[in-house]
Amino acid sequence: MTILSFSSNFERENPEKIVMEVSSLPISASLRAKLISGGYTSISSLFSVSHSDIARDLKISENEALEILRVASQRRGSERSNGTSSIVNGAQSAWEMLNEEKSLGRITTSCSELDDILGGGISCREVTEIGGVPGIGKTQLGIQLAVNVQIPMDYGGLQGKAVYIDTEGSFMVERALQIAEACLEDMREYHGFLKRDLQACQVNMQPKDFLENIFYFRVCSYTEQIAVVNYLEKFISEHKDVKVVIIDSITFHFRQDFDDMALRTRLLGGMALKLMKLAKKYTLAVILLNQVTTKYTDGQYQLTLALGDSWSHACTNRVILYWNGNERYAYIDKSPSVRSAAAAYSITGRGIRSSVSNCKRVKMM
Repeated sequence: MTILSFSSNFERENPEKIVMEVSSLPISASLRAKLISGGYTSISSLFSVSHSDIARDLKISENEALEILRVASQRRGSERSNGTSSIVNGAQSAWEMLNEEKSLGRITTSCSELDDILGGGISCREVTEIGGVPGIGKTQLGIQLAVNVQIPMDYGGLQGKAVYIDTEGSFMVERALQIAEACLEDMREYHGFLKRDLQACQVNMQPKDFLENIFYFRVCSYTEQIAVVNYLEKFISEHKDVKVVIIDSITFHFRQDFDDMALRTRLLGGMALKLMKLAKKYTLAVILLNQVTTKYTDGQYQLTLALGDSWSHACTNRVILYWNGNERYAYIDKSPSVRSAAAAYSITGRGIRSSVSNCKRVKMM
């Protein structure tokens, strides 16, 4: 899948420049912050515009913009001469790719019907967007996945940790504790059902362990959101057991105070590219929760996911949550690996569950 961004042509022709970040430039902290806030997160992005454009976008003098370009040009030359900028390591066969995909883990949603239409759960190495109207259960599903990613391998889980980026202040730690307690009960039931000798695993897992393995970031502006996303690679490189990154929601800070839509597109495109690279490099799942907006089509207003049609290309999979009468449904709107389908789900005191019966045993992967 191709991500369309403001510097895509330049980066495609000069792939070695993608890895160089503006955060590494020896300039003042205030100028670095302005560059990142303005959407210039990689050094390659600086060479796709003129110094006048940079000065206008960042509200700085043209002399300052010229100095930024001079420093960036020196850094690019240094990286080239040291031979550290190449990221091309050779081709991979389609057969190898297929075997890799088969071996990838998935995160159960705790709803067997939803897992089925997802091909076994939320896939790693992919970016999955989950959107829907307020109250449909997006945050509940996000918390459920942050807990379920920690299910031990003996029970078919990934035994990983979660990063939860909260832009709306909707994360509920008490709810996370409830879901963690229910997850432990499900594992005990699963253990008894299979009669396996997994006692050690049961003893070691406690509800507080689930909470300790969720790394929570609260962001209050789009600049903080960009900064956290830029920081993620360093954080995950130091916590390689992180297997899911959840942003709740990707939309919130980008739906207000944005008169410059071109700037918003640049910022979102840069963020999407970083998240896709993280998912593939560290074999983890990226979950982007999204809000809805209205779109005028064929003489009437219709609900659609926020951020516009161009944003839909930023994700590998797209799941839309909606109401059908009094029942909640999830619909696979876009995926390269599974067909479009819908499944009912419920939100109970124990978390996300199948809608047929709240007491039905959770399907472990």
